[in-house]
Amino acid sequence: MELINFAKGYGKVNPAEAEDNPPDSPPNHQRRRIIAFSLAVFLTLTITITSLITVLIHESAAESEPSQLASNSADPLKTVCSVTRYPNSCFSSISPLNSPPSNNPLQFFNLSLHASLLEVSSLKSQLPEPNTEPAMKDCAELFDGAASQLGRSAELICVGPGEEVLTEMRISDLQTWISAALTDLDTCLDGLAEMGSTAVGEWKLKVQKAKEYISNTLAILTNIRSLSQKFGLAMP
Repeated sequence: MELINFAKGYGKVNPAEAEDNPPDSPPNHQRRRIIAFSLAVFLTLTITITSLITVLIHESAAESEPSQLASNSADPLKTVCSVTRYPNSCFSSISPLNSPPSNNPLQFFNLSLHASLLEVSSLKSQLPEPNTEPAMKDCAELFDGAASQLGRSAELICVGPGEEVLTEMRISDLQTWISAALTDLDTCLDGLAEMGSTAVGEWKLKVQKAKEYISNTLAILTNIRSLSQKFGLAMP
């Protein structure tokens, strides 16, 4: 009987299975594979397109950022230099040192002071050896004095954490020392002129550059309170 029943059932399809799998349709497991593959392709395309859009946006922003940063970093410096007697000299001396860009007047004062000290030190290194002219020997001593005054100024504003940098007393001392450095350079030029030095013309140009740097430093210090207010910063 079992053999007969098996023979009768051979080649027949269960009605329920016929409904789930029509003659022209693939088996269930094949349909699931097709659906899974389609979803994978769709997700891959979505991720790829999203990545491309992100890259394009990033590259576009990167191209625009340098010019914007350059413009933004220059504006505060131009504002600070506008209070000086030699704004072009102020900008050219501070700009190469202003990295990363700052908008803090105290930082600009520090950089201007540093540029002034470098320029005065450069004057000393350019003096001829040996110094046969008395006026040139005097200038050497005056350059040393100017560098010392600027160095003292730089040391004075190196304070500890939480300590006020520019107290009224510190500002007064800084103004005195920076003004003294400026006077030293003037005295050098006056001495060269009075003694009829043949180097007076050459040194007048060299010393003038250092004088402009120091004058700008003094102007920034004198106006640092109003500059801080203009930038919305507390007095350092």
